[in-house]
Amino acid sequence: MDLSRPRCRLWRELVLLASLLAWGTRQASGQIYISPESLLGFKGFRTVIVLENATEDALEFSWHRGANDTEDNMIVSYKPPSNFWQTGPMYRGRENVTTLGNLMIRRSALSDTGNYTVRVDTGNGTQTATGWLEIQDVEGKPDIWANATSLVEDVDSVAAICYTNATTVKWYVDFTLVSSSDRMTISPDLKTLVIHRVSRYDRTLYCEIDSILEIPQNSKIISLTVAYGPDNVRLSTSPITSKGVLSAKIGSQVMMECDAISKPSPTYQWIHNGSLLSFSEASVTLQSLTWDQMGKYRCIVANPVTQLTLYREFQIQLSRDTTPVVNRGFYISGAKVVWLIVFTVLGSVYFCGILIYALISHFSTRQPRLPSICLRT
Repeated sequence: MDLSRPRCRLWRELVLLASLLAWGTRQASGQIYISPESLLGFKGFRTVIVLENATEDALEFSWHRGANDTEDNMIVSYKPPSNFWQTGPMYRGRENVTTLGNLMIRRSALSDTGNYTVRVDTGNGTQTATGWLEIQDVEGKPDIWANATSLVEDVDSVAAICYTNATTVKWYVDFTLVSSSDRMTISPDLKTLVIHRVSRYDRTLYCEIDSILEIPQNSKIISLTVAYGPDNVRLSTSPITSKGVLSAKIGSQVMMECDAISKPSPTYQWIHNGSLLSFSEASVTLQSLTWDQMGKYRCIVANPVTQLTLYREFQIQLSRDTTPVVNRGFYISGAKVVWLIVFTVLGSVYFCGILIYALISHFSTRQPRLPSICLRT
């Protein structure tokens, strides 16, 4: 309930005016009285009716329900020297008298509204004072409603309504006080909040009001589920990919993995040379690389809620330092081929040199034949 409303403000002003008019007379005569400021209580809270101008040597404080101090309407009495409390017919189990003579009512109820009379025995006589106590209901926790709780980031909007009679309403998003901005709009009566293009950080929302006791009252917290992503798709491989190329040897192990920021968790697909593979996990391992597994690979990451899809791709090719030579099921590395060619050429040159040398030696050592001359005798 708002104290600023005309009825409450007028009531308090009248009580205060009456108490001020009588204050001077009471002070001059030493008459006890009840503090006007203590004659307003709130349902469910403790109320203390304060007794003013009581003497320190009082022998007994007796509180009564109503405008007189009869025994039939006594609530409770207290005798300071003996610390003796006595309850009366109007005692309801929630009242007590303090050592200063004040009446304390726990868990005040609306039915506690009415006149209360205190009687003080000073030994030289008695004094009485009467005051009207009003117990008011406190504005309860506000209710809240939202048109949606499952949303897509940067696509959907959410509208929330705070159901309350309070005139001051505050809105909290992700436990942070918010106001109207380019992304949020709060209605002129402060009871409606619209978040345009929700963000992944808009996880909760609730409204808050200031009650008559200046104690904040919060609504229940609404949790928002905002889908987003995939973002920041990363591709990691072993061996490491350089400029989109993974170099590996035949028979070696190749590992590849995709990772992305997404809610809910994304789905994965792998494509090899344009053909969809059966792998549907984020991580794939080729235990022994074959010729058929060479070529281009693409990892596709998709969010089924946001309907966004991203991909990363790379190519597996044979290591440059490996030259395959197929010969009955085995191959010779490039370095060995080079040495084999060098030895073959050198051997051929050496063999040709020996052959030429032998031919030259043979023809140079051969004796010429003289022609036969026949003489007749």
